[in-house]
Amino acid sequence: MKIKCLQHKIKIILLKCRQSVQQSCKSSNPANPDSDKKRWTLKRVLINILGWFLFLVCTIILAVAMRVFLLASFLIPSWSMAPTLVAGDFIFVNKMIPGPRIFKSWDFLKNGDFSMKRLKGYRKIRRNEVIVFNYPYSNWYKLELDFNVFYAKRCVAIPGDTFYIENGIYRIKNFPDTLGYYANQKNLSKTPPENFPPHIYNCFPDTVYGWNIKTFGPMYIPGENDTVAVDTMNIRLYRKLIEYETQQPVEVRDGQVFISNQPAGEYVFQQNYYFMAGDHVMDSRDSRYWGLLPEDHIVGKAFIIWKSKNRDTGKWQWKRFFKTL
Repeated sequence: MKIKCLQHKIKIILLKCRQSVQQSCKSSNPANPDSDKKRWTLKRVLINILGWFLFLVCTIILAVAMRVFLLASFLIPSWSMAPTLVAGDFIFVNKMIPGPRIFKSWDFLKNGDFSMKRLKGYRKIRRNEVIVFNYPYSNWYKLELDFNVFYAKRCVAIPGDTFYIENGIYRIKNFPDTLGYYANQKNLSKTPPENFPPHIYNCFPDTVYGWNIKTFGPMYIPGENDTVAVDTMNIRLYRKLIEYETQQPVEVRDGQVFISNQPAGEYVFQQNYYFMAGDHVMDSRDSRYWGLLPEDHIVGKAFIIWKSKNRDTGKWQWKRFFKTL
């Protein structure tokens, strides 16, 4: 009897569960099925909109991150790097060489302090690599970082090198290999000085040195923590670099160099410097005219021409597409 009573109770419980399930199903299907369908359609639309919004946000974040940390595209506007780069070329620049730059703080939004720091990259700049950088002398009288002007030139000397030009040929002391675009240098060596206007023939730093595009240097390229003796003559080579690093005046008085009103016989450089040269050596505004490039101005290494359009005809130059540098 007890067993039969237990079985009867179980049947009652199962019956009640079945009835509750049926009631819940009926409640989820109201008398107006069209209204329920519209609600589910609206829900699906909202979910799709949210999904596309999140996709768009993630895409923008990824694109900005790649632009800041990995690579960027630049248009070549002139012929100063011809024939390697010509006007109308679009190049990709690898920012991981020597490493991406970021602002030290957001204070530049208030006071214009554009101090940068460089994150760790793959490696340092090497000789003969094509580099994109911010032009350092938009204000000729002082070295500063101009975010609106970009140059592409070839690095022909790195920190620790002693660079010079001998009859138009680029050379580094104790370095036997060729530098830059050698064929154009050979043409320069054969061209008489009278074929050049004075503003092209004469070079950095001033008339006291008397350097020109065929006879230049020797000039030591300082690197980070390099101690360089300074005197009333060679301070002409390094004055703007020192003023840029110290943000203090550099003067020559009574046969003595003064840095921040203190007499100085040597200076320890705070960062690396490079000598940049255009492949079109006959007419290229490069380090021969404005001096050395600070490392914090470097954007990265150009590695490929990804497309090219003729600036005169507007036609695509297909042979230059995906040409490596």
